[in-house]
Formats: sequence, structure tokens, C-alpha cells
Amino acid sequence: MMEFLIHHNLAGLVIGVATFLIIGLFHPLVIRGEYHFGVRCWWVFLVMGIAAVVASLAVKHIVWSTLLAVWGASSFWSIGELFEQRKRVERGWFPKKEVKVEK
Repeated sequence: MMEFLIHHNLAGLVIGVATFLIIGLFHPLVIRGEYHFGVRCWWVFLVMGIAAVVASLAVKHIVWSTLLAVWGASSFWSIGELFEQRKRVERGWFPKKEVKVEK
């Protein structure tokens, strides 16, 4: 499959589309993560980013290595976005999770 992509010069297109999808996936992950856990889940993005970057260095195939690096960079970027999302919630741009108090 990868040989087909490289032979027909489609590797760049696949990387571009996959990058678009990865970035698009992280947007709702940040929103939902902040909504349910606040900024306390930042370490999940850190661990995921480190794992993806290490895997990117270990993988020899250029397409997979690139996509793992994009995943890692998106994970690291999401840490900052979590804290920005908290500010957006405080401004009222996104809903804040209501904590139910039982009596």
C-alpha cells in the first residue's frame, strides 16, 4: 500500500489529509476534556505527545513517522489549548459543566 502511495506521488496528499483529520480530531478532544475534567487532563496530552514523538523517531517509514510526529505535535499544542479553552468557558463562549450537589 505504501509503495503504491510513494510510486504514484500520493504520499504528500495522504499526509496532508491525515494531518487535517488529526488536527480536526484534537479540537473536540480539547473541548470535551476541559468540559469533563478541567485542565487537570493536560498530562494525558503530554504523555500521548511524548509517546507519539518517540514512536515517530522509531518508525522508519516516512508516512507513518510523519503522521506520528503530527499526532505528537497536536498533543503538545492541545495542552496550551486546554488552558485557552478554560478562558473561553469563563468568557461564556462555551458551556460550563454544572456540578450537581446532592442533599
